[in-house]
Amino acid sequence: MAEVTRFIETYVPQHYDIYLDINRGTKSFAGKTTITGEALVSPILIHQHDLNIQTVKVNGEVAEFVVDTDKDSIAITVPAVGDLTLDFEYDAKLTDNMTGIYPSYYKVDGVSKQLVSTQFETNFARQAFPSVDEPEAKATFDVAIKFDEQAGETILANMPEKEVVDGVHYFDTTVRMSTYLVAFGFGDLQGKYTETTSGVKIGVFATKAHATDELDFAVDIAKRSIEFFEEYYQTPYPLPHSWQLALPDFSAGAMENWGLVTYREAALLVDPANTSLPMKHRVATVIAHELAHQWFGDLVTMKWWDDLWLNESFANMMEYVAIDALQPDWHIWESYQTGEVLGALNRDATDGVQSVHVEVKHPAEIDTLFDPAIVYAKGSRVLVMVRTLIGEDALRTGLKTYFAKHQYGNTTGDDLWTELSAASGQDVNAVMSTWLDQPGYPVVEAKVVAGKLMISQQQFFIGEHTDANRQWQIPLNSNYAVAPVLLKEQELELGDYAKLRADAGQPFRLNLENGSHFIVKYDDTLLADILEHADELDAIAQLQILQDLRFLAEGQQVSYASVVPLAAKFAESKSIVVNEAIFMILSNLKKFVEPNSAEKAALQKFIGQLSAEQLARLGWAPKPTDTNDDTLVRPYILSSALYAEDQAAIDEAHALFVAHEDNLFDLPADARVHVLRNEVKHFGSVALFEKLVVAYQEATDPSYQGNLSSAITSVTDDQLVKRVVELFEDATVVKPQDLRGWFAGLLGNPAGQQAAWDWIRTDWQWLVDKVGGDMSFTSYITIIARTFRSQARLAEFKAFFEPKLAEPGLTREVTMDTQVIASTVALIESQGAEVNAAIAGANK
Repeated sequence: MAEVTRFIETYVPQHYDIYLDINRGTKSFAGKTTITGEALVSPILIHQHDLNIQTVKVNGEVAEFVVDTDKDSIAITVPAVGDLTLDFEYDAKLTDNMTGIYPSYYKVDGVSKQLVSTQFETNFARQAFPSVDEPEAKATFDVAIKFDEQAGETILANMPEKEVVDGVHYFDTTVRMSTYLVAFGFGDLQGKYTETTSGVKIGVFATKAHATDELDFAVDIAKRSIEFFEEYYQTPYPLPHSWQLALPDFSAGAMENWGLVTYREAALLVDPANTSLPMKHRVATVIAHELAHQWFGDLVTMKWWDDLWLNESFANMMEYVAIDALQPDWHIWESYQTGEVLGALNRDATDGVQSVHVEVKHPAEIDTLFDPAIVYAKGSRVLVMVRTLIGEDALRTGLKTYFAKHQYGNTTGDDLWTELSAASGQDVNAVMSTWLDQPGYPVVEAKVVAGKLMISQQQFFIGEHTDANRQWQIPLNSNYAVAPVLLKEQELELGDYAKLRADAGQPFRLNLENGSHFIVKYDDTLLADILEHADELDAIAQLQILQDLRFLAEGQQVSYASVVPLAAKFAESKSIVVNEAIFMILSNLKKFVEPNSAEKAALQKFIGQLSAEQLARLGWAPKPTDTNDDTLVRPYILSSALYAEDQAAIDEAHALFVAHEDNLFDLPADARVHVLRNEVKHFGSVALFEKLVVAYQEATDPSYQGNLSSAITSVTDDQLVKRVVELFEDATVVKPQDLRGWFAGLLGNPAGQQAAWDWIRTDWQWLVDKVGGDMSFTSYITIIARTFRSQARLAEFKAFFEPKLAEPGLTREVTMDTQVIASTVALIESQGAEVNAAIAGANK
């Protein structure tokens, strides 16, 4: 296996002059790049990928060079080490896989248009210009761009435009930055602007396929986020502007290019009249995440990709810190509990999962580092632990010093811990190393043994595993003072339980506020005490009980059947976090039943009973009296009622569809997807299918498009299933960026699962060619693992994917997801009968 070679060890760039002449008609560009820097050896290595290098000069003289396509390199013989200037002339094609320089496709009033933009993270800048394309190789950049410009078009870049000469747009010199943060975009754009209190210009841009008021929400959030971070970090935003650009085609959610952040349209644009509250939450947190990066990631950057978490984990935490400050009425940390925390706990329980900090041994492994549940979610949860452990003041003091010391440079995690330790007086590194350098997380068991209250830790697993006897320094956050701040031991005795219980006057609990990355297993005595006083607990504590017990059931440490009654116990809660925990339990119970079986009928009845009271209370349409929680709970209740095939709910959804048949977008945003799916399931026809496909093609609102694709992929007719599969590869209908959602929808549909599974096996190479450069590409495999639950499907999965284990970018995902399916199969075989008996027994 090829090892990663650091090109910066051969040549250290200081400044780039980049000229690009881009032609959308021919999908090609010509380039000239001049790099000044220092050669450390000869030959030097410069990155390129798919560039047709015509000439290379060293200090003005034509030089010998060798291009190695396997290593993405240009090896250049230089006369001597020391300062020298490199000149390159080259040409290349625009890509069509959303990396490098690429076109986005869209229509305005039926007219096809293109917007050209960039995506250089992780290592795609080399597709646009020769460079030392590594995070540590920071330099300044002068960018000049010419393109087949038409009247009224706009071009944006990291820095302000300084002049236009003979059709060439020249931009101000950037600050010192990494190549992967260079960005530009141009096309027929509209924009809205504002300015922060410190004078930073804020702009939000989109194509003219969208109404202008769809930009307003992002303008407001971006402005207030920049202002918040300047105050929080106690460090000024270092650029004159912050542009936010919505792209019709974009592989990720967003990208933190310095001064020109790029987004999926769904992650930036908001229809003010009809957008669900969860979608507003998502857009706001994505914007805050990317703007948090402008300091943490852009101003100070990880030295190498093994410290990617240093960028992403921190930004993931800060998006919630920021939005909680900007919109306290949203209670955004509750969304964190049911989103990031849940994702991290689920992924991190599979043996073989990567650690937050992971060594990169092969270039193909770089993109696999972007595991959202680990690098983003788990990493942020570990940082939340640190924030709680050292306190807000120490965190901010440490960050201010960190930015001042390392601005425009590169760091490792140890550099951050050094500053936080100095600010707090605590050995932060000693705690963090146990969480970042080893995978997984502990289950802390609390039990009463011979009258003594005992706690112990061991790694928690779901599925087959090899226990490596890992230990953590665990912030316990207990409500009993006798429990230590950090559990460092394998096992610890806390004292006489009866006396401790009497003195405390409340049940013993660990991980208050669910702030540390572990779950708790209480013995029967302690759990019964907690459940007896459950009504006295806050919503997060109730969520934690349900969540931890569900994970313990998934890991077969407790019976899943014992969790079933708890769903009913908390079913009347009005809290969104409790309802989401209940919904997750109910969703997981679905894997124990087969379609059209008596067991499924019993589960439908159980879910219908649990949702009936809430459905009567909330109804289908928003009410002026709705609380924040009511608004967020309603979609879960509607989903449950329709799964239960409640006839009144089916009829109400159909009536709503009929009332809005001429303009389905106007259906209430919170209920729209459920109305559409209900219509397809119970009133479906070829005509309805075609109507929804046309609506999908004509829609400009991305959340509405998501609702339509969810409905379209829920078809049950064999011929319509076949039509859906045909649409997978029709980019005029399904953009490659949206294909993952379509595939997941059809695979999760029992009537379409076989067709979706056949398609991905048959057309795997097409998929690799189309979106294989996407850092989220392996999530296609994850989707399959989350869906399959039989021995037969496990065998088919292994037969197809095990031959791909040797591919470095797929090895970990295939290995883990094989275990995920195997653990699901084992759980169903072991506990299925008992679970279904519990469900039947719970029905009234």
